[in-house]
Amino acid sequence: MFTKPDLESMQIIEGTYDPLVMLLSFIIAFGASYTAIYINRRINGKGFFHKNIWLVLASLAMGLGIWSMHYVGMNAFVISIPMKHNLVLTIISVIPAIGASYMAFYLINSDYKKVQTFIAAGFFMGCGIALMHYIGMAAMEMDAKVVYNPVLFGLSILIAIVASFASLYIFSITDTKMEKVLVKSIAAFLMAIAVTSMHYTGMLAMSFYVEGPIRVHTHDSNMIEVALFVTIGIGSLFGLAILASRLDSYVDFRMKYFDALTQLPNHNQFTEDQHIKKNTKMVAIVHLNNVEKYILAYGYSFGDAIVKSVIEIMQTSLPKETKLYRTEANRFTVIHAPAESVQNTINGLRSICLLLERPLNIDERMVSIEAVFAVSQSDEKKAVQEHFTNAIAVLHAPSTQSRHGIIKYDPKIHTFNFERQLSLDIQRAMDENELFIVYQPKVHPEQNSVVGIEALMRWKHPVYGIISPAVFIPILENANRISDVTDWLIERVCQQLAAWTNIGIELPQISINIPGMYLTSPRLNKVINRSLLKYKIQASKIELEITETSVIHDIHNAISAVRTFREKGLSVALDDFGTGLSSLSYLKEIPISTIKIDKSFIDGVPNSAKDASILKSIIHLCYSLDLNVLVEGVETKEQVQFIMGLEKVPIVQGYYYSKPLTVEEYEHWWKKRKEVGEQNGEISIG
Repeated sequence: MFTKPDLESMQIIEGTYDPLVMLLSFIIAFGASYTAIYINRRINGKGFFHKNIWLVLASLAMGLGIWSMHYVGMNAFVISIPMKHNLVLTIISVIPAIGASYMAFYLINSDYKKVQTFIAAGFFMGCGIALMHYIGMAAMEMDAKVVYNPVLFGLSILIAIVASFASLYIFSITDTKMEKVLVKSIAAFLMAIAVTSMHYTGMLAMSFYVEGPIRVHTHDSNMIEVALFVTIGIGSLFGLAILASRLDSYVDFRMKYFDALTQLPNHNQFTEDQHIKKNTKMVAIVHLNNVEKYILAYGYSFGDAIVKSVIEIMQTSLPKETKLYRTEANRFTVIHAPAESVQNTINGLRSICLLLERPLNIDERMVSIEAVFAVSQSDEKKAVQEHFTNAIAVLHAPSTQSRHGIIKYDPKIHTFNFERQLSLDIQRAMDENELFIVYQPKVHPEQNSVVGIEALMRWKHPVYGIISPAVFIPILENANRISDVTDWLIERVCQQLAAWTNIGIELPQISINIPGMYLTSPRLNKVINRSLLKYKIQASKIELEITETSVIHDIHNAISAVRTFREKGLSVALDDFGTGLSSLSYLKEIPISTIKIDKSFIDGVPNSAKDASILKSIIHLCYSLDLNVLVEGVETKEQVQFIMGLEKVPIVQGYYYSKPLTVEEYEHWWKKRKEVGEQNGEISIG
């Protein structure tokens, strides 16, 4: 294998390379790598198919791609002696390529991601590539003795291992950016270089010796045709793999966000759209009261037929741009389209109401549908969530129970019942986890580090659905229940912080919102002390967020309370700065540690020079008072770039970095950032 023969009886022959076929081999390696990267994204993602299916597909794409590149690359080599391939060895050579790809992808997608993991993955992948290559070389049958240069032979294996390690490392550190075609292409390009470099280094290590005179043999055109067929076949496989990935992603999206029966967006999509379609002049809820009666009599398929008929009526009656959702089995939500007048949407609802008053012919049975149209409308745009909550209040008001048709929200009639119901339900909400906490990260953009998170309450009511804190907190304040809820929040946050610390998730600080009147209560001090002691939490890990209005309401006691908390080691932030009755003299007197600048100041930045100037001035003022500064509601790249261009860069919070996350979502988000930070040699958490 490594011993040169006697040159007196044998002579060495040189081969040449077909540059077009070499280019084709590189394109195959690139296509295989790109496909594998594309599929690899699905392994840890949520989807219709199990992650093991994607693991196998990624391994097949990479393994078959490496093998095909090798096979086509072999046919780029032109030598003046007859040559053919041993079919059995050629087929066997694909096994180590696929097996090594499987092991490598399995390791880089495991929970344990250290440097050793990538070294092991690179070793498996590199050895698999090399083994596949040299089994493939052994499959070559010719009238010549093949001798390998031991240095180049070893170098080819080393190149395979090192290049595989580098490529797999890039796979992982760019995982969070793999949505971008350019990033995927760069990673695939590097992997293709790794595979082809190993192959052609291995080819360079070979020398061919023949006995007697050389019989000139031209390159077999059939071999080129075979190479082209292999390329087409492998290209088709890559295409099918990518198509399967896209199909899985689409199926998962449809299942999660669309109703299977009607193909309308469902409650999940409605919840997502509330952030996108922030404001509107009208929201209506259409509830079919008596469908259950027909289901009991004729079965679920008959009930489905009723729903389909009603949807058809609604879609033909409402203005084209109106957004329609199936938020529950017999309940539909309508969001008024800005392009249409509110009256047109109301007229559409009236048309539906009139059509439903007539019996419908469903499967040759006449059916009378009783429907309630709960409508919340306003002259000016309001939050979709606020309109939705008002419509829910209409729907569940006692006066609505025996009525049908269109019923508009009247605060004098419906608000009292809604507020009363929430104040009665809050204890159950705390006991049965209807009330839950989400956490939104605070990020220092200059260092790309997480400096804390804010704990935010949400309420998933069994009747009213997700209720915004902007809705239920004022109601609980009026009902004198906000203190109980705040105690619950403090206890749960400290409990969660301790749980995260135990599993290695370190957080610099968690912020808790403290309502106005409760700030100066001795009870608050006791609850905080008890929770810190119970869960062994350092006071510096907790930040209390207070509002301007709560401070100004009782300024002297507020200053005393804040000073007490600061002496204990807690941080205190002034929230929504600039929206209340701001007083710079108060700002100077209150011993707060942080100013949170309200979202309204960043909304127009950087497009509005005036808004940008105001924001810059506020930030400069706060820093001159030796306060930490946080800007809320940062949602765009342009806003982040503006903030990073300031002389002193504040902390930011907003959807640009992350939406508010559940415990599970935050742990996944934290883990991803930590992996990327470690791999880049940076500290991205804490």
